[in-house]
Amino acid sequence: MSLVSPPSLGRRALRPAAFCAAALVSALLTTTPAIASEAAHGLHLDGSLLSWPWTLPFAGMLLSIALFPLLAPHFWERHFGKTAIFWSLAFLLPATAAFGPALAFYTAFHTIISEYVPFIILLLALFAIAGGIRVKGSLCGTPKLNTTFLVVGAVLASLMGTTGASMLLIRPFLRATAHRRHRVHNVVFFIFLVSNIGGSLTPLGDPPLFLGFLKGVDFFWTTAHVWPQTLLLTVVLLALHHVIDWRLFVKEGRPVIAGDEKLGLEGSFNFLLLGGVVGLVLLSGLWRSEGALTIYADISYLHSNLVRDAGLLALTWLTVALTPKAVRRDNQFTWGPIKEVAKLFFGIFLTMIPAIAILQAGLDGALRPLIALVTAPDGQPANFAYFWLTGALSSFLDNAPTYLVFFNTAGGSAQTLMDVLPQTLSAISCGAVFMGANSYIGNAPNFMVRSIAEERGVRMPSFFGYLGWSCCILVPLFLIVSLIFY
Repeated sequence: MSLVSPPSLGRRALRPAAFCAAALVSALLTTTPAIASEAAHGLHLDGSLLSWPWTLPFAGMLLSIALFPLLAPHFWERHFGKTAIFWSLAFLLPATAAFGPALAFYTAFHTIISEYVPFIILLLALFAIAGGIRVKGSLCGTPKLNTTFLVVGAVLASLMGTTGASMLLIRPFLRATAHRRHRVHNVVFFIFLVSNIGGSLTPLGDPPLFLGFLKGVDFFWTTAHVWPQTLLLTVVLLALHHVIDWRLFVKEGRPVIAGDEKLGLEGSFNFLLLGGVVGLVLLSGLWRSEGALTIYADISYLHSNLVRDAGLLALTWLTVALTPKAVRRDNQFTWGPIKEVAKLFFGIFLTMIPAIAILQAGLDGALRPLIALVTAPDGQPANFAYFWLTGALSSFLDNAPTYLVFFNTAGGSAQTLMDVLPQTLSAISCGAVFMGANSYIGNAPNFMVRSIAEERGVRMPSFFGYLGWSCCILVPLFLIVSLIFY
């Protein structure tokens, strides 16, 4: 129990935070004297003009997510949204001073409209619809049943997306294991397999692959070229989970719960709505609309994306209106996890703007030594480096734009990558999808699964604690995959 009350803690935390913000403004302004005049020629942020201090707000956002729940849990529970706003301003205020209000506003507004809003609308629809489906019946979380959950989830992830599969299965999975004393490992492996690795076989599975599909990669290309890597990781992780779960199950005295309720589904009409979500997402990629709704400057909403997002909101309204309240109550459904994700990812999306811009600048940006690693001395792509750099950056940045950065670095031609450089495209695809499992923020469903599990009383690892799991289990497996295939 903390010896400092939350109000006192809040006042103490804000003083050094304000000092750091002032120091950050000073550092950014003094290290970029020529940026303002050069950026004034247009409204697009040029990553080649940005120095490394511009990434400090993003680092501060990550450290807040990692440390505040441990060092100041009561403060974090009450003020995590304000913390996200603080770090967003720690980027936006210096950007306004350095580039002018027009460019700063444009950059932030473009990210919010083009990336954040569609991201949250899709998550909201999947979260609400999956929360209206209840698997009823007497489920006893034995090692066999738990492993079966993971197998089914990994398969569904490529068919309906990692977020859809995660939101559909995490509640019955937690209910089945509610009587178990050791539960954390089950949720961690769920995040590994269902929320990430399982989504690597189709463009519907994970956003980076969908972007590749939009760039011209064949729909079943990843299915044909990535299945050996996916199968290897999935089989090893399932076997490892089963061994760990069995040992803990025996240690707990092989607990079982009695019950005679037959297996069944409540709110099953929501599966039709889930199908509607998948259809709308696929439609937005296949329908190459030329018309668009202009919002500000050149920020616009393509008609295809407008139809998709309006349709997703309509499906969200339908599931809320039509699903009996008793189903959501028995499912222990609350809106808390999606609210937490919406607030924190608002800060993450804004603060990672300069990091993404620097990456997109390639060899002209501050991360040029990293970008240079993906080209071998003979001029050929270094697939090993493509896998690890795409993956390492996808572990903490949005894996979709990271995928695009390295896709374009490798030439940007889908046909060339598929026909001439398939190993390079495979390395980029696997790195972006697989290593989203490395941290809670590597992929959106990771954070949502963690929030739902904590609501159900599972004491999930901290940010660094989860990194410990991924470093001990996933990183060695990724090294094996990279040595075998790349």
